[in-house]
Amino acid sequence: MISVVVPVLNEAENIHALITEIGMASAFSPIREIIYVDDGSTDDTLKCLRALMAEVPMLRVVHHDRPLGQSAAFQSGARAATQQLLVFMDGDLQNDPADIALLIGRYREKASPGAKIAVLGQRAIRNDSGLRRISSVLANKLRAKVLSDGTRDTGCSLKMIRREDFLALPYFDHMHRFLPAMLLRNGVELAHVQVSHRARIHGRSKYGFWNRALVGAVDLMGAAWLIHRRLPTDYRPQEISKAEPQ
Repeated sequence: MISVVVPVLNEAENIHALITEIGMASAFSPIREIIYVDDGSTDDTLKCLRALMAEVPMLRVVHHDRPLGQSAAFQSGARAATQQLLVFMDGDLQNDPADIALLIGRYREKASPGAKIAVLGQRAIRNDSGLRRISSVLANKLRAKVLSDGTRDTGCSLKMIRREDFLALPYFDHMHRFLPAMLLRNGVELAHVQVSHRARIHGRSKYGFWNRALVGAVDLMGAAWLIHRRLPTDYRPQEISKAEPQ
């Protein structure tokens, strides 16, 4: 069963439409709850969410009293979730909830008892400005070279991850940019599917070229350090029983 986690910051104009679309997607995917994480919005985002909670039984709302960033919002949503599988998606309507069916289909193809599988969306066609597309391509190439995570488009938020696997990841600010590498670090197998990407209609992006580039360069070095310091994936500590002979 799926918990859909949607972080938002000043996305009041997009909330009703996206929740409606997720509700429609639940007819084809086992979605049991929608968790919106309001990351300290200053517009009517929280007001809209409160109103919709009375109309949409599966909607739950988590609120940050100030903006903490997308990674913190993902973490808050994952902790609040009650279902085994988490689907993360943006709240700006650029991800299509209908694509959740593609994620769950691929997950079912790959999953077996005890298997640690994550399914990552990769945008087939980007509907962003030229500068955002260029910066994303450069960042993805650098990240792939340093981290070898096998993911062409880590910036696509649409991802399906087992809740226990996500909460086992090392948490740090901006860690959402390096989820594929962190999952591989913890022995999670990655599968990829092509998903759609829609043009933004309302609101504006919260991140520009320079804050992505400057922050990303520092975090990339930190992510590489974490991978280098990981324990072997087959590490299994054994407790010695008192009854065993010496």
